[in-house]
Amino acid sequence: MRHYVLALLTLPAIAAAAEAPQPAFSVSWGRALERFVDEQGRIDFAAIRNDPADLAEQVAFVAQTSPEKDQPAFPSRQSRLAYYINAYNALAMNAAAHSGLLPKSKVRFFYLGQSIVGGRKMSLYALENKLIRPMGEPRAHFALNCMVRGCPRLPRRPFTPAALEDQLDAAAREFFNSPRHTEVDVSAHRVRFSAILKWYQKDFLAQASSLIAYANRYRDHKIPEDFTLDFLPYDWTLNDSRP
Repeated sequence: MRHYVLALLTLPAIAAAAEAPQPAFSVSWGRALERFVDEQGRIDFAAIRNDPADLAEQVAFVAQTSPEKDQPAFPSRQSRLAYYINAYNALAMNAAAHSGLLPKSKVRFFYLGQSIVGGRKMSLYALENKLIRPMGEPRAHFALNCMVRGCPRLPRRPFTPAALEDQLDAAAREFFNSPRHTEVDVSAHRVRFSAILKWYQKDFLAQASSLIAYANRYRDHKIPEDFTLDFLPYDWTLNDSRP
């Protein structure tokens, strides 16, 4: 009987734990993505400025906690990487909406602009290159979003530790099958990739013999290895849903 009563008493605690927000993001980040991002990944920056509370809560969450500051809350590689991706996207969205800086002003936006990550001042450049890239996951480049049209599509759901592998695979498949990021000219025997593959080719070549070989992991229609390789111009226009 005593064990039965103890079991009943622990049920509410178990239920509460199941409903608690995942440490990779705040509950408000899911609301912000659903409210301000459309199915094409475009962002309604005017709406964010008019009602900033949800995004502000996520930015505050990122400022207060991180895998470095709260290691027990991030026990797995997936939990740490999901946190970093959500943090980067939220901080980039916040900067584009409120700071007056635009991503096309690259030095000011990525290097000089500072945010707080787990109590530490950090630029978007540092967050990506000192924390995310060293984790050795090239697919993260298809999940990170600096809020411009050249970026991969921004999903309307946060990245979660439990679903991260599937989410990153889906992002890579969408990227390499989209003519916006991968342009194949069969008659000219040429493929042009997004400049993302040029900038970070070291990350991709750490896992594949060539950029084409890496892309073919996720392509529905494989690209012949002997095709000429070139890169598309990157579109730094703010990806605003209100032109």
